[in-house]
Amino acid sequence: MTSTDSGQTAPAKAPAKDPWDLPDVSELVVGVLGGTGPQGKGLAYRLARAGQKVIIGSRVADRARAAAEELGHGVEGADNAETARRSDLVIVAVPWDGHGKTLEALREELAGKLVVDCVNPLGFDKSGAYALKPEEGSAAEQAAALLPDSRVTAAFHHLSAVLLQDPEIEQIDTDVMVLGEVRADVEIVQALAGRIPGMRGIFAGRLRNAHQVESLVANLISVNRRYKAHAGLRLTDV
Repeated sequence: MTSTDSGQTAPAKAPAKDPWDLPDVSELVVGVLGGTGPQGKGLAYRLARAGQKVIIGSRVADRARAAAEELGHGVEGADNAETARRSDLVIVAVPWDGHGKTLEALREELAGKLVVDCVNPLGFDKSGAYALKPEEGSAAEQAAALLPDSRVTAAFHHLSAVLLQDPEIEQIDTDVMVLGEVRADVEIVQALAGRIPGMRGIFAGRLRNAHQVESLVANLISVNRRYKAHAGLRLTDV
């Protein structure tokens, strides 16, 4: 207790929460929309290999089931709607050109769910990759606008699909920048990233800052092409 000018005592401030005190997410069912594409398939594989229950979704259920069988580790496949319904947390890894239509069609199934958008709006020309800016500001903000009854976060943008899918690689040495409006939701996604050996999930701001995170992928593509690499990110002094 501390004294105030009026002579009354005020309760002492609670100690600041440890930013690395993250929740246990091991029992969450994770759905991956676009789970038959390179990024979604790679994320599904890594999470399932780490012991997470994973369902991958596709517009065509048979395609999802075939991909799930290929991945193993208990991964299941279903159409996008069933994947959304059965999952506690849903990762959106669909191509940018189908992003809006996919989410709009799944608004009801995604209501009340924690949605993690990892889509990067990019264009390509003879000079390479370049960032696109959606009307809403970013893919994540578009998701939030289309899913008013969901809890939207953004993460997993800067991961190499090649490394994610390589069974010979034991850990993915990279940081995952996580953005969102609600600390508890962000921490769930941070903890999920941390389930994959070598990864850390790090809070990187609110959704209004998602555009520059998504855009950075264009720079990483340039790095990878020049150096024949699969570059990711590490944040220093954190």
